[in-house]
Amino acid sequence: MRIKETAHDGPEVSPMDNQLYDYSPITERAPISWPGGARIAFYVGVNVEHYQVDRPSTSIFPGTTGLAPDPLNYGWRDYGPRVGIWRLMESLDRHGIRASVLLNSDVGERYPQIIEAGRARNWAWLAHGKNNSVLQADMTPDEERAYLTEVVDTIERTTGHRPRGWLGPALTETFRTPELLAELGLSYVLDWTNDDQPYRLNVPGMFSVPYPIELNDISLFVGKSLSGPDFVQIVKDQLDQLYADAAGSGRVMSLALHPFVIGQPFRHTYLDQALELVAQHPGVWLTTSDEIAEHYARTTAGQPA
Repeated sequence: MRIKETAHDGPEVSPMDNQLYDYSPITERAPISWPGGARIAFYVGVNVEHYQVDRPSTSIFPGTTGLAPDPLNYGWRDYGPRVGIWRLMESLDRHGIRASVLLNSDVGERYPQIIEAGRARNWAWLAHGKNNSVLQADMTPDEERAYLTEVVDTIERTTGHRPRGWLGPALTETFRTPELLAELGLSYVLDWTNDDQPYRLNVPGMFSVPYPIELNDISLFVGKSLSGPDFVQIVKDQLDQLYADAAGSGRVMSLALHPFVIGQPFRHTYLDQALELVAQHPGVWLTTSDEIAEHYARTTAGQPA
């Protein structure tokens, strides 16, 4: 936060300071209780995305990102809906975990078989923009309202459920995004990756739910080139620390997964091991981000943010 000193009145908040939420140290909050006395609320955020063939995006080899088409990087991403998602489903099913799907609205019309499989599994559907080639930035309020309305309405039409949560493509927002989402009936965002607990935003009816930018397969496998055993150890370390931290107040743990990354054959067994660690750990509520947001809102009504 930027503070501007004045000669007479003390610190003054800059007009460009973050107005979306207030500072709240985790040591000074009322305790959070999860169902069944669990210490950890755990969800798996599965990014189900569509990429345009003529636009650069997340890539594994930078040397061809300026080409259109870019078969190397586009094909790597396209592995997700064709193959990786189906392998990922096997692991989630095996451990009784419902996905919290971060869904580009374009997916419903281009990969309907994925929507059908997710509906059969009662997945939670969150809005994740139109596609992951166009980032949400530099829109006027009217442009953004029209964009968000189209995204949310399309997801409701293709999945049969109106989304309650939002994750921007590449976690992008404008300063107005949460307010516009609230107008559309959504109640939480995942974009602000700054906490181990949910909290209220300074937008009536809107919350932030934790989402991991580091416990994320793109960050770990693509950004850092870590191995499968490294991934399993990191998941274990995250779980152990959060479980210890949650002795007096519940915490949220999540995995951010992309089918074109974690769905590669040589990584599959390690995802399975990691999910088994969490699913068999005592004191863990296997849930969705929707249920976390709903439980937090219902059980902390009237408490300060």
